[in-house]
Amino acid sequence: MTTQKDTWTIAGREFTSRLMVGTGKYASFQQTAAALEASGAEIITVAVRRVNLDRSKESLLDYIDPKKYTLLPNTAGCYTADDAVRTCRLAREAGMSDFVKLEVLGDEKTLFPDNEELLKAARILVKEGFTVLPYTSDDVIMCRKLEDIGCAAVMPLGAPIGSGLGIRNPYNIRIILESVKIPVIVDAGVGSASDAAVAMELGCAAVLMNTAIAGAQDPIAMARAMKLAVEAGRLSYKAGRIPRKLYANASSPLDGMIV
Repeated sequence: MTTQKDTWTIAGREFTSRLMVGTGKYASFQQTAAALEASGAEIITVAVRRVNLDRSKESLLDYIDPKKYTLLPNTAGCYTADDAVRTCRLAREAGMSDFVKLEVLGDEKTLFPDNEELLKAARILVKEGFTVLPYTSDDVIMCRKLEDIGCAAVMPLGAPIGSGLGIRNPYNIRIILESVKIPVIVDAGVGSASDAAVAMELGCAAVLMNTAIAGAQDPIAMARAMKLAVEAGRLSYKAGRIPRKLYANASSPLDGMIV
């Protein structure tokens, strides 16, 4: 059994935890901080347009230790490339980070990404020196395009944001994993620990979630459950599952059996 740490890397930054978590929808900043701790996450995403950047007043940022967590500002709520780029620039100017989760939404009901605007924004941000992690549809062609223009990872959705439906099309995720060399991070749709484990068993580098934890009846317990599920799913993937077969295969060998 190997004892070597199973780390992963984004744009030269090494991480141990493969669970990335959001900071919205919690009952209080105190609950947010407790859930972050329980999750074991190292990368924390924050909606730039929804966080109080005025540090003279109470802010979510007061509860996130920048020495412990890598802050990942996101462009949640942006529906055009211009808005998303402006939001990322604001995050950089506010001293948050140039390591950004890029969201450009195309529809208010489904919150599916607008891939044309996403690609446009990503090109601009990469040229400006941002480390870009784009939230995209589970479209292998789009993921290849995002890789080609210099994105540090791709974040295909498992299902609509906040839906809790789990990974609706694991086959697309598998094709994406075979088609790009940068990390693939499942983003959106996770509802339970089993969903997180499935994402990791597919071979994804990491999984990002918010509502599944913040919306649970006990967010702290769910954060810990997600931590364990991601670890178990990754270990299962590395161990290598048995092949699926239509018929039974006896657990005990028949050779030498007394008759």
